[in-house]
Amino acid sequence: MTVPPTAAAAASATQAGDAPGGDRIAWAKLSLCFLPLKNPISDAKVLTGRQKPLTEVAILFCEIETRDGWRGMGFSYSKRAGGPGMFAHAREIADNLIGEDPNDIERLWTKLVWAGASVGRSGLATQAIAAIDICLWDLKARRAGLPLSKLIGSHRDSVRCYNTSGGFLSTPLPEVLENCAASREKGIGGIKIKVGQPDWSKDLERVKAVRKLLDGGFPLAVDANQQWDRPTAMRVGRALEDFDLFWIEEPLDAYDAKGHAMLAADLATPIATGEMLTSVAEHYELIRNDSVDFIQPDAGRVGGITQFLKIMNLADHAGLMMAPHFAMEIHLHLCACYPREPWVEHFDWLEPLFDESLEIRDGRMVVPDRPGLGATISEQARAWTVDSHEVGKRA
Repeated sequence: MTVPPTAAAAASATQAGDAPGGDRIAWAKLSLCFLPLKNPISDAKVLTGRQKPLTEVAILFCEIETRDGWRGMGFSYSKRAGGPGMFAHAREIADNLIGEDPNDIERLWTKLVWAGASVGRSGLATQAIAAIDICLWDLKARRAGLPLSKLIGSHRDSVRCYNTSGGFLSTPLPEVLENCAASREKGIGGIKIKVGQPDWSKDLERVKAVRKLLDGGFPLAVDANQQWDRPTAMRVGRALEDFDLFWIEEPLDAYDAKGHAMLAADLATPIATGEMLTSVAEHYELIRNDSVDFIQPDAGRVGGITQFLKIMNLADHAGLMMAPHFAMEIHLHLCACYPREPWVEHFDWLEPLFDESLEIRDGRMVVPDRPGLGATISEQARAWTVDSHEVGKRA
């Protein structure tokens, strides 16, 4: 648990000219951790031969300490490939933080992205920066003694949540039904299951069975993980209208803004996408083309909270609903700040990484009242760490 500086240390810093606004980053640590999954996971990308089953999640942690003794923690992630690359890129640019004012988060984001601009300002580069950016926001909120949501400006103290982790295509239908029932019993407010199989009639069978279990009033969504072409997405989308879904997610390739716009205009079921995009500019393409009803940015992919807030403002201006992808430990706070009632995605995968757990009650996830993200890296996460790198010196 991060402890604020002692009164004596703070007084000493003030006398030395290091008032809170003059504090500086003294030390940063990056850690690469591999979180093993209990069972290999498959979605439509695996069934179509584009990816291998998912067996672990790479986590890039960032920890920062200032001269006055304030600390923060942030993380980003990668599934299948990319974790070591993210760690390597973050390691190359991390020394740009030392001696900087931790309050100037957007300026530091710009400094970091230009430090590695030769490899681009999206993709792996921004995913590496995301862990640092999120850490700086966590530090700023801890310093203020506020939950991150309250630092940004919250609209609510809890957020509607839906579960995804129980409905993968690698899970047999009887087990999916068991998982759905367990999620509802736990107090989760919605269910999303995976679709996108080569034979989409099998998708309809799974959706029909889950809808029968949940009854017509319980929120249900599906996710095709980009595996349909435009004609298939239209045919299946029309067939799915019988099941009163609250969205169809990623029916087309993530970059097909015009195709998603066509579906959004022609189908009664809302369209959701955005999780695979890694910049504000890419999300703006969805927004300006009227491609989505629910936009799904991922702070860990777009470059952190600084960039996420820009997407959030654009989405609100366009009148869109929001449902960020994965990493509920981060997105719960951001969802609490969105003016329109959003959804947060419940995945239990990351829970072993932190000492704290999130509360779910009456279909909603409760925003923790602890300072910052309200999360502390667990000893189990430390044990799963395979590489680390430090710059600067601890206070």
